[in-house]
Amino acid sequence: MAIERIDSKILIVDDSEATREVLQRNLRALNYAVFTASGVAEALNILGSSKIDLVITDVKMPKVSGLELVRHVRENFMDTQVIVVTGYPNVDGAITAIKHGAVDYITKPFTDVELQDAVHKALEKVQSKRYQSRDLRSIGRHGILGESKAIKKVLSEIEKAARSNATVLITGESGTGKELVARGIHYESKRAASPFVSVNCGAIPEQLLESELFGHMKGSFTGASESRAGFFIVADKGSLFLDEIGETSMTLQVKLLRVLQEKELCMVGSSHPRKIDVRIIAATNKDLSLLVQKQTFREDLFFRLNVITIDLPPLRDRDSDIILLTHHFAAKFANEYERPIPKFTDHAIEILRNYAWPGNIRELENIIQRIIVMTEGDVVDTPNLPSLMRFSANCGMVDLNRTLVEVENSYIRDVMNAVNGNKTKAAQILDIDRKTLRNKLAQYPEKK
Repeated sequence: MAIERIDSKILIVDDSEATREVLQRNLRALNYAVFTASGVAEALNILGSSKIDLVITDVKMPKVSGLELVRHVRENFMDTQVIVVTGYPNVDGAITAIKHGAVDYITKPFTDVELQDAVHKALEKVQSKRYQSRDLRSIGRHGILGESKAIKKVLSEIEKAARSNATVLITGESGTGKELVARGIHYESKRAASPFVSVNCGAIPEQLLESELFGHMKGSFTGASESRAGFFIVADKGSLFLDEIGETSMTLQVKLLRVLQEKELCMVGSSHPRKIDVRIIAATNKDLSLLVQKQTFREDLFFRLNVITIDLPPLRDRDSDIILLTHHFAAKFANEYERPIPKFTDHAIEILRNYAWPGNIRELENIIQRIIVMTEGDVVDTPNLPSLMRFSANCGMVDLNRTLVEVENSYIRDVMNAVNGNKTKAAQILDIDRKTLRNKLAQYPEKK
C-alpha cells in the first residue's frame, strides 16, 4: 500500500534536543510533516490541536513516561499509531510497550533504514484502519463511542468536570465504561501531564488494599522487605481512579476520608504524615446511598465523594448506539484477526437491538469478538449469535409485573443452567466476578 507522505503528520517526543533534531531531519527528508515535543505535556497540546498520524516517543522522560503517552494515544486517538524508541533494549520493555498500544519498538542506535521501515509500516496501519472505519469517523472521544443523547450528555459532563479539581463519583452498571469516563476527565483537565492511576478496589484482597493505596515501610509487616510507595503517592499531582469503591471496608473508608479531608497520608508502618496532591475519581456499580442506610458505607465519605456525579446509562438505554458499536467492534476485530468485515442480517440486528445486555458494552465487545473468530464467511445471521441471546429473542410474552430483582434472579438462573452450573463460565457471561455471583446466588436461593 502506497503511503501519501506529504499528508502524513508525525510527532516526535523526546527530552533530548539532539535526538529530536536528527529524527526531524531524517523524516522531513522523506517528505513527512514533522512536529516535535520535549515532553508529554507539550505532546498532548499538539495532539489536541493537530491530527497526528504517528507518534514516535522515547520511553524514559522526566515527569511522565513515554508509556503513559502510548496508553493515552491508544485510548483517545484511534487513528494514531505509536512507535516507542529507547536506549535501554530488553524483551520485557518491548512487550510492555506493545501491550500499552505501541505498534513497534526500536532501540538506539538505529539506522535510517530501520527508522524508515518502522515508520512506513506504522503509517500503512493508519491508512488501512481509516479505510475500514470511514463511516465511524464522526464518533469517539476518550474512547467513548456513541451518538445517542445519553452519551452526548455524559461527554458534556466530562468536559465540565475536567474544569475543576472536585472529587467525582461515576455510577453505572458493570461494563458501561466508567474507567473511560475517569480517563476522559483526567486527560481534559490541567492534570493531564501527570499520572492517571487506576485501582480496582474489589480485585485486591482487603488485607493488601491499604498497603497498595498508601504504601508501606520496610519491615512494617511480614514480607515487607523494602519500602514501597502506594498508589496515592504514585498519582501525586495527577488523578487516582478508585473503581468499585463500594467494596472497601469500613476501616479503610475512615482512612480514605482522612486523606480527602487532610490531603495527607501515612504509609503503613510510618507515623509521619506526607502531603499529597491527588484528584480522586471514584466509581461504583452499587447504590452507595443504600449502602449508607445499611451502615456498610460511611455517610461522611459518601458526601465527600459525591461532589460531582456522572451516571453512565446502561447499553439497553442507548438503543441508537447498539448498531454503531456493533459495526465498530466488528471492524476492529476483523482487522485484528485479518478477516473480512462481516455483514449482519436484519434479523441478527433486531436481536442485538432487543437484547437486554446485562454486561453492557463489555459484553457486546466480547460477543462481537467471538462472532468474528467463530463465523465462517462474511455474513452474520441468527445462528451465529450466542445461544442465550437466541433464547431470549425466542421467548414469548414478557411478564411486566415482575420486579427488577425477580428478573435478575431469573436471568442468573438461566445462565447457570445454560453452563451446567459452571460458576466461572457464568461469571464471565454475566461480566461479574465469582464472589459477586456467589453473593447473588445466596441472595436469590433457588426455589425447591
